[in-house]
Amino acid sequence: MAEVTVALRRSRQRCPRSLVDMTDTAHRPSGPAGKQVLVAKPRGYCAGVDRAVITVEKALELYGAPVYVRKQIVHNAHVVRTLEGKGAVFVDETEQVPEGATVVFSAHGVAPTVHAEARERGLKTIDATCPLVTKVHVEAKRFAAEELDIVLIGHEGHEEVVGTTGQAPERIHLVDGVEEAAQVQVRDPSRVAYLSQTTLSVDETSVTVEALRERFPLLQGPPSADICYATQNRQVAVKAIATGADLVLVVGSRNSSNSVRLVEVALDAGAGAAHLIDDVSEIDEAWFEGVRTVGLTSGASVPEELVEQTMHWLAERGFGDVHEVESAQEHLLFALPPELRRDMRAAGMKG
Repeated sequence: MAEVTVALRRSRQRCPRSLVDMTDTAHRPSGPAGKQVLVAKPRGYCAGVDRAVITVEKALELYGAPVYVRKQIVHNAHVVRTLEGKGAVFVDETEQVPEGATVVFSAHGVAPTVHAEARERGLKTIDATCPLVTKVHVEAKRFAAEELDIVLIGHEGHEEVVGTTGQAPERIHLVDGVEEAAQVQVRDPSRVAYLSQTTLSVDETSVTVEALRERFPLLQGPPSADICYATQNRQVAVKAIATGADLVLVVGSRNSSNSVRLVEVALDAGAGAAHLIDDVSEIDEAWFEGVRTVGLTSGASVPEELVEQTMHWLAERGFGDVHEVESAQEHLLFALPPELRRDMRAAGMKG
Protein backbone atom coordinates (compact mmCIF):
# COMPACT_ATOMS: atom_id res chain seq x y z
CA MET A 1 0.00 0.00 0.00
CA ALA A 2 1.32 3.42 -0.92
CA GLU A 3 1.92 6.12 1.66
CA VAL A 4 -1.08 8.29 2.41
CA THR A 5 0.52 11.16 4.27
CA VAL A 6 2.40 13.05 1.57
CA ALA A 7 0.38 16.00 0.32
CA LEU A 8 0.16 16.69 -3.39
CA ARG A 9 -0.49 20.09 -4.86
CA ARG A 10 -4.17 19.82 -5.81
CA SER A 11 -6.61 21.68 -3.63
CA ARG A 12 -8.91 19.58 -1.54
CA GLN A 13 -12.64 19.91 -2.13
CA ARG A 14 -12.84 23.63 -1.47
CA CYS A 15 -15.69 25.86 -2.46
CA PRO A 16 -14.35 27.49 -5.66
CA ARG A 17 -14.28 31.26 -5.87
CA SER A 18 -17.03 31.31 -8.45
CA LEU A 19 -19.29 29.25 -6.18
CA VAL A 20 -18.50 31.44 -3.19
CA ASP A 21 -19.55 34.46 -5.24
CA MET A 22 -22.73 32.81 -6.44
CA THR A 23 -23.84 31.77 -2.96
CA ASP A 24 -23.28 35.29 -1.62
CA THR A 25 -26.46 37.29 -2.13
CA ALA A 26 -24.40 40.42 -2.81
CA HIS A 27 -22.85 38.79 -5.89
CA ARG A 28 -25.57 36.39 -7.01
CA PRO A 29 -26.61 36.73 -10.65
CA SER A 30 -30.20 37.77 -10.95
CA GLY A 31 -32.65 35.24 -12.28
CA PRO A 32 -36.28 34.13 -12.14
CA ALA A 33 -37.44 33.47 -8.60
CA GLY A 34 -37.20 29.85 -7.58
CA LYS A 35 -34.53 28.76 -10.04
CA GLN A 36 -31.70 27.15 -8.12
CA VAL A 37 -28.71 24.84 -8.39
CA LEU A 38 -27.82 22.24 -5.76
CA VAL A 39 -24.12 21.42 -6.04
CA ALA A 40 -22.95 18.16 -4.51
CA LYS A 41 -19.95 18.02 -2.22
CA PRO A 42 -17.74 16.04 -2.43
CA ARG A 43 -17.39 15.87 -6.20
CA GLY A 44 -14.62 15.70 -8.79
CA TYR A 45 -11.04 14.56 -8.30
CA CYS A 46 -10.34 11.80 -5.81
CA ALA A 47 -6.92 11.15 -4.29
CA GLY A 48 -6.06 8.40 -6.78
CA VAL A 49 -6.90 10.53 -9.83
CA ASP A 50 -5.08 13.50 -8.34
CA ARG A 51 -1.98 11.35 -7.86
CA ALA A 52 -2.13 9.88 -11.37
CA VAL A 53 -2.50 13.22 -13.17
CA ILE A 54 0.30 14.82 -11.17
CA THR A 55 2.46 11.77 -11.87
CA VAL A 56 2.27 12.44 -15.62
CA GLU A 57 2.86 16.16 -15.14
CA LYS A 58 5.90 15.58 -12.93
CA ALA A 59 7.26 12.94 -15.30
CA LEU A 60 7.05 15.41 -18.19
CA GLU A 61 8.79 18.05 -16.10
CA LEU A 62 11.51 15.64 -14.99
CA TYR A 63 12.20 13.57 -18.11
CA GLY A 64 10.91 15.87 -20.83
CA ALA A 65 8.47 15.06 -23.62
CA PRO A 66 7.43 12.66 -24.82
CA VAL A 67 6.30 10.60 -21.86
CA TYR A 68 4.17 7.65 -22.91
CA VAL A 69 1.05 6.65 -21.00
CA ARG A 70 -0.51 3.21 -21.41
CA LYS A 71 -4.28 3.73 -21.80
CA GLN A 72 -5.96 6.91 -20.58
CA ILE A 73 -4.31 7.94 -17.32
CA VAL A 74 -7.84 8.53 -15.97
CA HIS A 75 -11.16 8.26 -17.76
CA ASN A 76 -11.72 11.89 -18.67
CA ALA A 77 -11.39 13.29 -22.17
CA HIS A 78 -10.54 16.81 -20.97
CA VAL A 79 -7.69 15.56 -18.77
CA VAL A 80 -6.27 13.45 -21.58
CA ARG A 81 -6.36 16.34 -24.07
CA THR A 82 -4.70 18.67 -21.56
CA LEU A 83 -1.86 16.22 -20.90
CA GLU A 84 -1.43 15.57 -24.62
CA GLY A 85 -0.93 19.31 -25.03
CA LYS A 86 1.92 19.12 -22.51
CA GLY A 87 3.68 16.28 -24.34
CA ALA A 88 2.11 13.06 -23.08
CA VAL A 89 1.55 10.37 -25.71
CA PHE A 90 -1.26 7.92 -24.98
CA VAL A 91 -1.01 4.39 -26.36
CA ASP A 92 -3.20 1.32 -26.08
CA GLU A 93 -0.47 -1.28 -25.62
CA THR A 94 3.06 -1.43 -24.27
CA GLU A 95 4.39 -2.61 -27.64
CA GLN A 96 3.58 0.84 -29.06
CA VAL A 97 6.12 2.48 -26.75
CA PRO A 98 9.62 2.84 -28.28
CA GLU A 99 12.25 0.66 -26.62
CA GLY A 100 13.98 2.41 -23.74
CA ALA A 101 11.31 5.13 -23.42
CA THR A 102 9.41 6.15 -20.27
CA VAL A 103 5.88 4.83 -19.82
CA VAL A 104 3.32 5.56 -17.12
CA PHE A 105 0.75 2.92 -16.22
CA SER A 106 -2.72 4.35 -15.66
CA ALA A 107 -4.63 4.72 -12.40
CA HIS A 108 -6.75 1.69 -13.28
CA GLY A 109 -3.87 -0.76 -12.85
CA VAL A 110 -2.33 -3.40 -15.09
CA ALA A 111 -1.79 -7.15 -15.07
CA PRO A 112 1.62 -8.61 -14.19
CA THR A 113 2.06 -9.55 -17.85
CA VAL A 114 2.14 -5.84 -18.74
CA HIS A 115 5.01 -5.25 -16.32
CA ALA A 116 6.82 -8.21 -17.87
CA GLU A 117 6.34 -6.85 -21.39
CA ALA A 118 7.74 -3.50 -20.31
CA ARG A 119 10.84 -5.12 -18.84
CA GLU A 120 11.40 -7.08 -22.05
CA ARG A 121 11.33 -3.82 -24.03
CA GLY A 122 13.68 -2.06 -21.64
CA LEU A 123 11.09 0.56 -20.73
CA LYS A 124 11.37 2.88 -17.77
CA THR A 125 8.07 2.37 -15.98
CA ILE A 126 6.16 4.54 -13.53
CA ASP A 127 3.18 2.82 -11.96
CA ALA A 128 0.37 5.30 -11.26
CA THR A 129 -2.10 2.59 -10.23
CA CYS A 130 -4.44 3.95 -7.56
CA PRO A 131 -3.40 2.49 -4.18
CA LEU A 132 -7.01 1.42 -3.63
CA VAL A 133 -6.86 -0.63 -6.84
CA THR A 134 -3.53 -2.06 -5.71
CA LYS A 135 -5.34 -3.15 -2.52
CA VAL A 136 -7.72 -5.24 -4.66
CA HIS A 137 -4.75 -6.73 -6.54
CA VAL A 138 -3.17 -7.79 -3.25
CA GLU A 139 -6.45 -9.37 -2.12
CA ALA A 140 -6.77 -11.27 -5.41
CA LYS A 141 -3.28 -12.72 -5.05
CA ARG A 142 -3.92 -13.63 -1.41
CA PHE A 143 -7.19 -15.44 -2.16
CA ALA A 144 -5.55 -17.21 -5.10
CA ALA A 145 -2.66 -18.35 -2.90
CA GLU A 146 -5.25 -19.85 -0.56
CA GLU A 147 -6.66 -21.72 -3.60
CA LEU A 148 -10.04 -20.04 -3.41
CA ASP A 149 -12.22 -19.35 -6.41
CA ILE A 150 -12.64 -15.57 -6.72
CA VAL A 151 -15.83 -13.97 -7.98
CA LEU A 152 -14.96 -10.52 -9.28
CA ILE A 153 -17.94 -8.17 -9.51
CA GLY A 154 -17.35 -5.71 -12.33
CA HIS A 155 -17.82 -4.69 -15.93
CA GLU A 156 -16.25 -6.83 -18.63
CA GLY A 157 -13.57 -4.99 -20.58
CA HIS A 158 -13.07 -2.18 -18.06
CA GLU A 159 -9.34 -1.58 -17.66
CA GLU A 160 -9.45 -2.02 -13.89
CA VAL A 161 -11.21 -5.37 -14.27
CA VAL A 162 -8.67 -6.51 -16.87
CA GLY A 163 -5.82 -5.57 -14.53
CA THR A 164 -7.37 -7.28 -11.51
CA THR A 165 -8.21 -10.43 -13.45
CA GLY A 166 -4.60 -10.59 -14.57
CA GLN A 167 -3.44 -10.97 -10.95
CA ALA A 168 -4.94 -14.48 -10.79
CA PRO A 169 -6.52 -15.36 -14.14
CA GLU A 170 -6.87 -19.05 -13.32
CA ARG A 171 -8.96 -18.30 -10.22
CA ILE A 172 -11.12 -15.30 -11.13
CA HIS A 173 -14.70 -15.47 -12.43
CA LEU A 174 -16.22 -12.19 -13.58
CA VAL A 175 -19.88 -11.43 -12.83
CA ASP A 176 -21.84 -8.29 -13.62
CA GLY A 177 -25.01 -8.28 -11.56
CA VAL A 178 -27.38 -10.67 -9.85
CA GLU A 179 -28.24 -12.71 -12.95
CA GLU A 180 -24.61 -13.64 -13.60
CA ALA A 181 -24.05 -14.25 -9.89
CA ALA A 182 -26.76 -16.91 -10.07
CA GLN A 183 -24.97 -18.70 -12.91
CA VAL A 184 -21.28 -18.55 -11.98
CA GLN A 185 -19.65 -21.95 -11.56
CA VAL A 186 -16.91 -22.66 -9.02
CA ARG A 187 -14.92 -25.74 -8.07
CA ASP A 188 -15.90 -25.86 -4.40
CA PRO A 189 -18.88 -23.83 -3.14
CA SER A 190 -17.36 -23.77 0.35
CA ARG A 191 -14.17 -22.08 -0.83
CA VAL A 192 -15.24 -18.91 -2.62
CA ALA A 193 -14.28 -15.27 -2.12
CA TYR A 194 -15.49 -12.12 -3.80
CA LEU A 195 -13.87 -8.86 -4.85
CA SER A 196 -15.28 -5.88 -6.74
CA GLN A 197 -14.30 -3.17 -9.15
CA THR A 198 -13.72 0.01 -7.13
CA THR A 199 -16.09 2.26 -9.10
CA LEU A 200 -19.39 0.37 -8.99
CA SER A 201 -22.75 1.35 -7.56
CA VAL A 202 -22.63 0.64 -3.84
CA ASP A 203 -26.29 -0.40 -3.72
CA GLU A 204 -26.17 -2.66 -6.76
CA THR A 205 -22.96 -4.31 -5.61
CA SER A 206 -24.49 -5.03 -2.20
CA VAL A 207 -27.39 -6.81 -3.90
CA THR A 208 -24.97 -8.89 -5.98
CA VAL A 209 -22.94 -9.83 -2.90
CA GLU A 210 -26.11 -10.95 -1.11
CA ALA A 211 -27.04 -13.09 -4.12
CA LEU A 212 -23.60 -14.71 -3.95
CA ARG A 213 -23.99 -15.32 -0.20
CA GLU A 214 -27.25 -17.13 -0.83
CA ARG A 215 -25.43 -19.52 -3.16
CA PHE A 216 -22.20 -19.69 -1.17
CA PRO A 217 -22.96 -19.31 2.56
CA LEU A 218 -19.25 -19.48 3.44
CA LEU A 219 -18.40 -16.70 0.99
CA GLN A 220 -15.31 -14.77 2.02
CA GLY A 221 -14.76 -11.11 1.27
CA PRO A 222 -12.10 -8.42 1.56
CA PRO A 223 -11.36 -7.10 5.06
CA SER A 224 -12.69 -3.71 3.96
CA ALA A 225 -14.92 -2.67 1.08
CA ASP A 226 -13.36 -2.65 -2.39
CA ILE A 227 -15.58 0.16 -3.68
CA CYS A 228 -13.42 3.18 -2.99
CA TYR A 229 -14.23 5.95 -0.54
CA ALA A 230 -14.61 8.53 -3.33
CA THR A 231 -17.08 6.43 -5.29
CA GLN A 232 -19.16 5.89 -2.17
CA ASN A 233 -18.99 9.54 -1.10
CA ARG A 234 -20.01 10.85 -4.51
CA GLN A 235 -22.96 8.48 -4.66
CA VAL A 236 -24.14 9.58 -1.22
CA ALA A 237 -23.68 13.21 -2.26
CA VAL A 238 -25.68 12.86 -5.47
CA LYS A 239 -28.50 11.18 -3.55
CA ALA A 240 -28.63 14.22 -1.27
CA ILE A 241 -29.26 16.59 -4.18
CA ALA A 242 -31.27 14.28 -6.44
CA THR A 243 -34.28 14.02 -4.16
CA GLY A 244 -35.01 17.73 -4.62
CA ALA A 245 -33.89 18.11 -8.24
CA ASP A 246 -35.96 18.24 -11.40
CA LEU A 247 -32.77 17.63 -13.37
CA VAL A 248 -29.30 16.40 -12.39
CA LEU A 249 -26.23 17.10 -14.50
CA VAL A 250 -23.24 14.81 -13.96
CA VAL A 251 -20.01 16.11 -15.46
CA GLY A 252 -17.90 13.19 -16.65
CA SER A 253 -16.86 11.14 -19.66
CA ARG A 254 -18.86 8.20 -20.94
CA ASN A 255 -16.05 5.73 -20.35
CA SER A 256 -15.89 6.76 -16.69
CA SER A 257 -17.61 4.00 -14.73
CA ASN A 258 -18.06 6.06 -11.58
CA SER A 259 -19.57 8.98 -13.56
CA VAL A 260 -22.07 6.69 -15.31
CA ARG A 261 -23.03 5.25 -11.93
CA LEU A 262 -23.77 8.75 -10.61
CA VAL A 263 -26.42 9.22 -13.30
CA GLU A 264 -28.01 5.91 -12.36
CA VAL A 265 -27.90 6.69 -8.63
CA ALA A 266 -29.45 10.13 -9.20
CA LEU A 267 -32.37 8.61 -11.09
CA ASP A 268 -32.86 5.89 -8.48
CA ALA A 269 -32.85 8.58 -5.76
CA GLY A 270 -35.73 10.45 -7.36
CA ALA A 271 -34.28 12.98 -9.78
CA GLY A 272 -36.75 13.97 -12.48
CA ALA A 273 -34.05 13.42 -15.10
CA ALA A 274 -30.27 12.99 -15.15
CA HIS A 275 -27.70 13.42 -17.90
CA LEU A 276 -23.97 12.79 -18.26
CA ILE A 277 -22.02 15.59 -19.97
CA ASP A 278 -18.33 15.91 -20.80
CA ASP A 279 -18.67 19.71 -20.71
CA VAL A 280 -21.17 22.49 -21.37
CA SER A 281 -21.08 21.88 -25.13
CA GLU A 282 -23.13 18.72 -24.55
CA ILE A 283 -25.95 20.40 -22.63
CA ASP A 284 -29.32 20.42 -24.41
CA GLU A 285 -31.41 23.45 -23.47
CA ALA A 286 -34.54 21.40 -24.09
CA TRP A 287 -33.75 19.51 -20.88
CA PHE A 288 -34.63 22.61 -18.88
CA GLU A 289 -38.26 23.00 -19.88
CA GLY A 290 -40.21 23.33 -16.65
CA VAL A 291 -37.08 22.82 -14.52
CA ARG A 292 -36.72 24.93 -11.38
CA THR A 293 -34.04 22.99 -9.47
CA VAL A 294 -30.89 21.59 -11.07
CA GLY A 295 -28.56 19.22 -9.26
CA LEU A 296 -24.89 19.32 -10.26
CA THR A 297 -22.03 16.95 -9.52
CA SER A 298 -19.00 15.41 -11.22
CA GLY A 299 -17.20 12.10 -11.40
CA ALA A 300 -13.97 11.30 -9.59
CA SER A 301 -11.80 12.00 -12.65
CA VAL A 302 -13.26 15.43 -13.47
CA PRO A 303 -11.34 18.68 -12.90
CA GLU A 304 -13.24 21.35 -10.97
CA GLU A 305 -12.94 23.87 -13.80
CA LEU A 306 -15.52 21.89 -15.80
CA VAL A 307 -17.99 22.14 -12.92
CA GLU A 308 -17.35 25.88 -12.66
CA GLN A 309 -17.97 26.29 -16.39
CA THR A 310 -21.27 24.45 -15.99
CA MET A 311 -22.28 26.71 -13.10
CA HIS A 312 -21.59 29.78 -15.22
CA TRP A 313 -23.62 28.30 -18.10
CA LEU A 314 -26.52 27.75 -15.71
CA ALA A 315 -26.19 31.24 -14.18
CA GLU A 316 -26.41 32.82 -17.61
CA ARG A 317 -29.78 31.09 -18.01
CA GLY A 318 -31.22 32.24 -14.72
CA PHE A 319 -30.01 29.51 -12.38
CA GLY A 320 -28.03 31.86 -10.17
CA ASP A 321 -29.26 30.71 -6.76
CA VAL A 322 -26.53 28.18 -5.90
CA HIS A 323 -26.39 26.02 -2.81
CA GLU A 324 -23.58 23.58 -2.03
CA VAL A 325 -24.87 20.45 -0.27
CA GLU A 326 -22.11 18.75 1.71
CA SER A 327 -22.49 15.13 2.79
CA ALA A 328 -18.87 14.23 3.65
CA GLN A 329 -15.40 15.69 3.99
CA GLU A 330 -12.38 14.16 2.28
CA HIS A 331 -8.80 14.50 3.46
CA LEU A 332 -7.05 11.43 2.01
CA LEU A 333 -3.80 12.06 0.13
CA PHE A 334 -1.53 9.62 -1.67
CA ALA A 335 2.19 9.91 -2.25
CA LEU A 336 3.51 9.93 -5.79
CA PRO A 337 4.86 6.59 -7.10
CA PRO A 338 8.14 5.73 -5.31
CA GLU A 339 10.13 5.34 -8.54
CA LEU A 340 9.16 8.88 -9.56
CA ARG A 341 9.88 10.36 -6.13
CA ARG A 342 13.33 8.75 -6.16
CA ASP A 343 14.21 10.36 -9.49
CA MET A 344 12.77 13.68 -8.38
CA ARG A 345 14.96 13.70 -5.27
CA ALA A 346 18.01 12.84 -7.34
CA ALA A 347 17.22 15.78 -9.64
CA GLY A 348 16.59 18.15 -6.74
CA MET A 349 12.93 18.56 -7.67
CA LYS A 350 10.27 19.26 -5.09
CA GLY A 351 7.18 17.09 -5.01
